[in-house]
Amino acid sequence: MLVSARSFAEYRAMFALTDRDLTGRVLDCPGGAAGFVAEAGRRGVDAVAVDPEYAGERGLLGVRALREVRHKHADLVRDAARYLWSWYGDPGRYTRMRIGAARSFAADLAARPERYVAGSLPRLPFPDRSFDLVLSSHLLFSYGARLDEDFHLAALLELARVARREVRLFPVVQHTTDLRYAPLERLRGVLAERGVPSRLDRVRYAFQPGGDEVLVLCCTDHRAPAGAPERGGDPRAGVVDPVRWRHREGDTGPDGEGGHISSSSMNGVPWWK
Repeated sequence: MLVSARSFAEYRAMFALTDRDLTGRVLDCPGGAAGFVAEAGRRGVDAVAVDPEYAGERGLLGVRALREVRHKHADLVRDAARYLWSWYGDPGRYTRMRIGAARSFAADLAARPERYVAGSLPRLPFPDRSFDLVLSSHLLFSYGARLDEDFHLAALLELARVARREVRLFPVVQHTTDLRYAPLERLRGVLAERGVPSRLDRVRYAFQPGGDEVLVLCCTDHRAPAGAPERGGDPRAGVVDPVRWRHREGDTGPDGEGGHISSSSMNGVPWWK
């Protein structure tokens, strides 16, 4: 999987986030190298990201994200007609936004590592109903050709388990075909039977053709099945709710300027200008 560096502004647009949406605890799953949690923290939002990549060499994630942006930029310039530009404007703005997000992510990861929790679907290291809002970008449905329907169902139920209010997933089309994930309606039916109704909302963001819908799972009345063990709370596993944040006191990067890091701190790989 790629380690993408989407920005806070992209998240707001993809998930149609309002200021009210950001007043509770928010989970970004999978977080990758997105700048969402970093910028959310600067705004006083209680946000955390979870991703399996956080279990590895964290110092290299910013480098990997930057390399992805560089390769993607060349592809965008070559294949610009394949994408929709009403939101970004042009490939240059897209790339600058991703570079800024990668910078914010790398600085925040170094300064506040407790916000970035190693974990992966379909088993997350959090207790039931830990978050008011859960956001999931470009994993489920996007990789429908690689992740089977059973995985999708298990992952959706797990996201619903850790949410108190809503789960929002974007997009609902596969990245290889630009077509809606075929089993989506069947999955929605199973979720509804298990107490998780859902809806599809159109958003004012689109980059991939057909990718302008967000799936919203309504989790207010959902509870894990009776007898199911609550995850994330076993002291023997060392994961007793790892996201009781203490970060509302200001949030600048290590240089005091909101998260800028120099090229010398990234193993000699220069940031794009």
